[in-house]
Amino acid sequence: MKYTAAHWGAYEVHDNALKPVADDPAPSRIGKGWLSASRNLDSRILKPAIRKGWLEGDGGAKRCDDDAFVEVSWDEAAARVAEELTRISKTHGNSAIYGGSYGWASAGRFHHAQSQLKRFLNLAGGFVRARETYSHAAGEVLIPHILGMLQGQFQDQMTSWAHINEHCTMLVAFGGISGRPAQVASSGTARHQTEQWLSQMKGRMVNVSPQKSDMPNAEWFSIRPGTDAALMLALCHTLLVEGLHDEAFLQKYTSGWPKLRAYLLGETGEEAKSADWAAPICDVAPEAIRQLARDMAASRTMINVAWGVQRTDHGEQPIWAGLALACMLGQIGQKGTGYGFGYGCVASIGRSTKNMAWPSIPQGTNPIDEFIPVARITDMLLHPGESYQYDGIVRTYPDIRMVLWSGGNPFHHHQDLLRLEKGWQKPETVVVFEQGWTATARRADIVLPATTPLERTDIMLSKTEPSLISMSPVHEPVGEARDDHEILRLIAGKMGLEEAFTQGRSQEEWLRWLWEGSRTLAQEQGMELPEFDQFKQQGHVRLEGDEETRIALADYIADPEKHPLGSESGKITLFNETIASFGLDDCPGHPAWLMPVESTLNAPQGGLHMISAQSDTRLHSQNDQGSESLQSKIEGREVCRLHPDTAAERGIKAGSIVRLHNARGATFAGVHFDPDLRRDCIALQTGAWFDAAEVEGARMDIHGNPNALTIDKGTSRLAQGNIGHTAIVFVEPWEKPLPLLSVSRQPEFQSR
Repeated sequence: MKYTAAHWGAYEVHDNALKPVADDPAPSRIGKGWLSASRNLDSRILKPAIRKGWLEGDGGAKRCDDDAFVEVSWDEAAARVAEELTRISKTHGNSAIYGGSYGWASAGRFHHAQSQLKRFLNLAGGFVRARETYSHAAGEVLIPHILGMLQGQFQDQMTSWAHINEHCTMLVAFGGISGRPAQVASSGTARHQTEQWLSQMKGRMVNVSPQKSDMPNAEWFSIRPGTDAALMLALCHTLLVEGLHDEAFLQKYTSGWPKLRAYLLGETGEEAKSADWAAPICDVAPEAIRQLARDMAASRTMINVAWGVQRTDHGEQPIWAGLALACMLGQIGQKGTGYGFGYGCVASIGRSTKNMAWPSIPQGTNPIDEFIPVARITDMLLHPGESYQYDGIVRTYPDIRMVLWSGGNPFHHHQDLLRLEKGWQKPETVVVFEQGWTATARRADIVLPATTPLERTDIMLSKTEPSLISMSPVHEPVGEARDDHEILRLIAGKMGLEEAFTQGRSQEEWLRWLWEGSRTLAQEQGMELPEFDQFKQQGHVRLEGDEETRIALADYIADPEKHPLGSESGKITLFNETIASFGLDDCPGHPAWLMPVESTLNAPQGGLHMISAQSDTRLHSQNDQGSESLQSKIEGREVCRLHPDTAAERGIKAGSIVRLHNARGATFAGVHFDPDLRRDCIALQTGAWFDAAEVEGARMDIHGNPNALTIDKGTSRLAQGNIGHTAIVFVEPWEKPLPLLSVSRQPEFQSR
């Protein structure tokens, strides 16, 4: 039997068709559109191509203007990239080269675009890189301060669902928990269990979210978007003034409690953070807040903060306030209770398996010690040489002259895409390795067609997944597409780096090298893996003896002196002296409520809070041109959701087209009604390929991409994460003809 795998599931290959593996309890909807997206000749890049304006020396001026392309041979394309890398390096140094890649292009261990690109660029003299992720940057910077460990380290030890199902009597989920975002997992998954785990919950579940669909079978605590920190602080205040908090826990396991206590009680010159204070902010009745606090104190409670909650202005605060709330309840380190950050945000969190550190492609060492927070790319491009603050350090944006981007689509991930277009015109050369004609590919100077995982041989090795998959090609490469390793080998050859890049190994030999390392690791853990040839024949190996349940922070709670945390105090910091010393008015030394830059609290009349969650038909923007995504659209546009009353007030009908807009931009979307969405919200899922056009004299997206409307601002000067969930928009019916989409057809090609 042949198999293949993706971030959204593992599949048997049947005569060029895909069937989810038998033991997957809830196969992903995303996978239904995978094969059709891979074979879509209207959207796939078929040959290497060079932008005509770049060949004519326009310096990037027409890069975002639907310029035509000239198709070229692989030899010429590779030579052009090598020449530009050499020229930029000699003229400006390697700190003028930015390597962009987001890592979700393939679940295969070898054909991991980010690893391959970094390996090549490190050999070529280095590059400016990105730090953190769009998913949870605020947590990645904050958690090392307050818990003394990396965000990934905390995620790996989060309490297992088996304990939550058995021992938790109240699960309070800020931002909800659902199977929609849990369709995917980094490095791949073979089982989707989140909905199964939720169905096995014996206790009460509370969904604190502006939309009921974030946890459909739970009690719905409808909250104004972006006000979670205020609610958490009010819950803390209620526990404190009603004597329901665990003072002994706070004294033994936390530092800075007296200062947070004073803030909660209003002893620092601000209003006390009571339920009456929070009620108008959160749009929740004060007695409902107080009763929720009492119920949490009377229960065995797990608090979860979804990643989406921190993708807001001041997104560090709900992470910290949620942890403070868990500390006040005093149930951290116990079976099934305490604190979690990200249950349900990917498929793997809370799975009861050993974490296996499988081998990966060595990336080498980057000679350039320069980086930016991942969500600050437009600022970097628009403001070279300017300073900014990040995690207590004043840094300077580098002057980027060349961008290489592989395995990602910044014109999906980033905010305020029209602003990104302005920055994208600044570099001298942009090179993109892509499978399809996304907005990023259309805004490149040199476009190199990459294969999809369905056209490659690879291995799925995920540290939290007991299924190991030998990935077989399902169909031949489309057009002249090549995999990232082969593309980079060609460029390396032009630069005299081929031997160093390949280490003299063929792709087959690299796969064998990875598998032998995996066999050694498994043996050390008391598990046996078959020989490589047998593994390829079997296609799917399931580890035996990999069960392992965990309790977050259990060792620390059991003996805080023997197992201190790596924080400044060795404890959970409720007031952090280091952060306080940074003097940030947008991130003080303790969890706080800070007014977001945009909110329905102060929005102009008619403004709605836009919720831009992950799609259920795609992974980020992958498979947007596949059957499942295309069939879900209305007149080819992504669908937004509105409460029926909100739509009626604006004269909007179900199934119609609307224009969403604000000062940053605009987009078109189809309309579905959702009575379980707050009336002051509009929901538009991410991932529709950005498609900009002139409409009535203004440039706008015409396909339904929410990042045409979002704000390009950091969460704070601490983390500089993205705030994609903080955006006020306006919506109105659109009854005029719709412009033709360009994403559904190839760009213009011309001869030289």
